[in-house]
Amino acid sequence: MLGHDSAIDVYKQALPVILISLVAGLFAGTLLGTETMREGIASVPGVLLLLPAFLATRGGVYGSLGARLSSGLHQGLIEPRFEWNGRLRNAIVASFLNGMIVSVFIAVLAWGVLLALGREGSLVELVIILFVAALLSAVAMLGVLLTVIFKGYRRGLDPDNVIGPVVTTVGDVFGIVFLLIGIAVTEVIL
Repeated sequence: MLGHDSAIDVYKQALPVILISLVAGLFAGTLLGTETMREGIASVPGVLLLLPAFLATRGGVYGSLGARLSSGLHQGLIEPRFEWNGRLRNAIVASFLNGMIVSVFIAVLAWGVLLALGREGSLVELVIILFVAALLSAVAMLGVLLTVIFKGYRRGLDPDNVIGPVVTTVGDVFGIVFLLIGIAVTEVIL
C-alpha cells in the first residue's frame, strides 16, 4: 500500500499525465475539425447534439471504475495485478453495462430533442452509432484503465493522481474516433 503523498509527490505524478492529456486533447479537437469528421457529423442529424453527452459519460462511467479500483488497491481489497476475481469482474461488468445503457439512453434522448425541435432524425441510426461507439470505447477504456492502474500502482504511482486525466483523455480521443466508426458502420448496415 502506498503511503500518504506530499503535494510535491502528487504534482510529480500528475503533471506528466496532465501534459500528455493536454496534447491528446488537442489531437481530439483536431480530429473534430477534419473534413471526414465534419462530413460524418453532418450526415447524421443528432450526432452533434449527442457528442458532448457521450464524451462526458465516458469520463463519468470509467472514472468511477478507476476510483473504485484505486480505493480497492489502497484498502488491500484488490491485488496490484490483474487477477480476474469477483470484485474486479463485478466492477468491470457494472461499468461496461453502465456505459452501454447510458449511451443508448443518450441516443434516445437526442432523438427526442430532434423531434421536439421539429427536425428529422433516425432513432435506429443514432442507437446503432452510439452502441458501436460505446462498445469500442468500452474495450479501449477498460484496456487502458486497467493497464494504467495496475502497472502504475506496481511502479509506485498512486492511481488517484493519474487516472482522472487518463480517463478523460482516452474517452475524448477514442470517443470521437469511435463515433466516426459508428457512423461508418451505420452507413453500411442501413
